[in-house]
Amino acid sequence: MEFDESLRAILEELTRTLGGVSQRQAGALHRLLSESKDVFVTGEGRSGLVARCFAMRLMHLGLAAHVVGGTTTPAFGEGNLLIAVSGSGETDLTCTVARLAKEAGGRVAAVTAAEGSPLAAAADIVLVIPAAHGSAGQGGSAQYGRSLFEQAALLVLDAVALQLQRKLDQAAEKMDTRHANLE
Repeated sequence: MEFDESLRAILEELTRTLGGVSQRQAGALHRLLSESKDVFVTGEGRSGLVARCFAMRLMHLGLAAHVVGGTTTPAFGEGNLLIAVSGSGETDLTCTVARLAKEAGGRVAAVTAAEGSPLAAAADIVLVIPAAHGSAGQGGSAQYGRSLFEQAALLVLDAVALQLQRKLDQAAEKMDTRHANLE
């Protein structure tokens, strides 16, 4: 397969997947973010990288955002929000962190492809990214593993961040003042 064919296949999968994301669910995440004191993110593997990207953007917006497991991450408690990203919704550590967040009195938002998963069951709200995985010949993605979920989750969370940017009236120049400058 040539590069342009590969790119076209990925874009077609993303277009289909993103078309199936619920605006109601995305709006619920936006509302929770607006109501929360501090926001924490968690996820493993590439899903964890997507979660970290979102935390960075929330910080640029002026929100208190933390990555679970970081050495400077504060205690989680009432009034806080955990955003847990897992395509399968079954990743042990991510599910454990979600359970601990609930026990600490906070709220949990699950970003997952698996609406009936343990992670979704533990969450206050679920944002389903309806990304197929597995063999393309069996109705799945042409891409390996959960690549489609991870790509779509990044775009969906970026769209939520853009909504917040507009709601918070955060011009790019203001966000630039929070951008890392020791790199």
